[in-house]
Amino acid sequence: MRSDNVTKGPERAPNRSLFYALGYTKEDLDKPLIAVVSAHSDIVPGHMNLDKLTDAVKMGIEAAGGTPFMVPAIGVCDGIAMGHIGMKYSLASRELIADSTETMVMAHQFDGAVLIPNCDKIVPGMVMAAVRMDIPAVVCSGGPMLAGRYDGQEVSLSKMFEAVGAYKAGMINEEKLEECTQNCCPSCGSCSGMYTANSMNCLCEAIGIALPGNGTIPAVYAKRLQLGRASGAAIMEMVKKGITARDIINERSVRNALTCDMALGCSTNTVLHLLAIANEAGVDLDLNLFNEISAKTPNLCHLAPAGPTHMPDLYEAGGIAAVQAELAKKDLLDLDCITVTGKTVGENIKGAFNRNKNAIRPIDDPYSETGGLQILFGNIAPDGCVVKRSAVAPEMLTHTGPARVFNSEDDAIKAIYEGQIVPGDVVVIRYEGPQGGPGMREMLNPTSALAGMKLDKTVALITDGRFSGASRGAAIGHVCPEAFAGGPIGLIEEGDQIQIDIPNASINVLVSEDELTKRKATYVRPEPNIKSGWLARYARLVDGANHGAVMK
Repeated sequence: MRSDNVTKGPERAPNRSLFYALGYTKEDLDKPLIAVVSAHSDIVPGHMNLDKLTDAVKMGIEAAGGTPFMVPAIGVCDGIAMGHIGMKYSLASRELIADSTETMVMAHQFDGAVLIPNCDKIVPGMVMAAVRMDIPAVVCSGGPMLAGRYDGQEVSLSKMFEAVGAYKAGMINEEKLEECTQNCCPSCGSCSGMYTANSMNCLCEAIGIALPGNGTIPAVYAKRLQLGRASGAAIMEMVKKGITARDIINERSVRNALTCDMALGCSTNTVLHLLAIANEAGVDLDLNLFNEISAKTPNLCHLAPAGPTHMPDLYEAGGIAAVQAELAKKDLLDLDCITVTGKTVGENIKGAFNRNKNAIRPIDDPYSETGGLQILFGNIAPDGCVVKRSAVAPEMLTHTGPARVFNSEDDAIKAIYEGQIVPGDVVVIRYEGPQGGPGMREMLNPTSALAGMKLDKTVALITDGRFSGASRGAAIGHVCPEAFAGGPIGLIEEGDQIQIDIPNASINVLVSEDELTKRKATYVRPEPNIKSGWLARYARLVDGANHGAVMK
């Protein structure tokens, strides 16, 4: 065992003495040592319950013959960080989480790890570390929040951001805004729609690195604690059998995850994170594969913000196993992939079925014959960009309109709030990419303001930054190359006609190549937004979004 490096032999007596200082016994050190990497904190609603889940995982490890050690991980709450400089740190934190998880596991020579994240960047950061180290690992997430109630409807965080737009447009008063504020997030857990956190927790289950139920069991249910104990037992079986993260996450299982992604209608951020995880696993994954899989995978779910259902509805319908069972009916999954249960995908979903056709459409009656995400290419995005197709109104799948150009999210949101954006416009927000932002801010405020103002069916947005999984409408992000790296999005001028054709995967500015060449000859890149600290280092080292915004 790897832990022999810190527990066995006379040469390691000094190391053992420090374990004894912690209160562990000789018998404890004769067992496999398991890291329980917990992102518990008091600042993230999705993480406030992780201390209880951590205790449950530790109980499961001890009962199965291991010795658990809780080690910490950081986590940014994207909702609290939204709309200000804090959001520049969110995506960058993924790399810190991966590096610090690797540091803690390797420095202390743990035999395996149970990873306890819940929210947006924490999930992929931990998975990236596990695959990089290729150790036995199980993800046990904190679970989704319950849906709230507002104005007689089930709601979640996306409705809250849209309420701000409605308030700014004079459609609701301050009293209604406060009513939504008080009621849209009623419990701990990851926000209740198919936003990035829940998308990644579901995809951990789909890719096989988490037990069944990981993506959908609500945070406040006792079954979440039972899942924790089962995850503790599962890691001990993996250590015993020598099953490691790369045995589970490989080219075949990544394709399974992409297929489930398309069926579920996950966040556009899953493109970044699956690219980054695949990179760590040594899997060659590019944007064209997303379109290939989308073309043959029906979209079965319209959870918020795409529709009225929320994560508890998906759980009651049978969860990810029920979605996989629908996909298996048309041979869209590799059922022989191994998972952390020690069983194959096919064995895991045996007997699973769809209990609610309003939450999961049958495979023969999907929302659409193609998947929830679409990668677009064109002279604005030669290296691609992404849209959550399942959250786009049918009338906006194709759109041509004048560019309204802004060099930051802050300038764009000011114009939107002041009523300067009108039906037909295409809002262009640039210098918000991984390097130019830096940090590739999520722009939930602009998309939600437009939705709240009832403009989401007439106005498109494109950016080299990102959109939250809570965004809906023709919100097209990850434009590559980004403006700061010399991408053509930096050459667009106010009033240029932008042509968007989502069904045909294209996005273009209707300007001649000669004109773009002239503009490029006189283009001057602006000074970096951040010139010191961690973000300045990140900006110098980060790769493009088409490669997952990983550190070079």
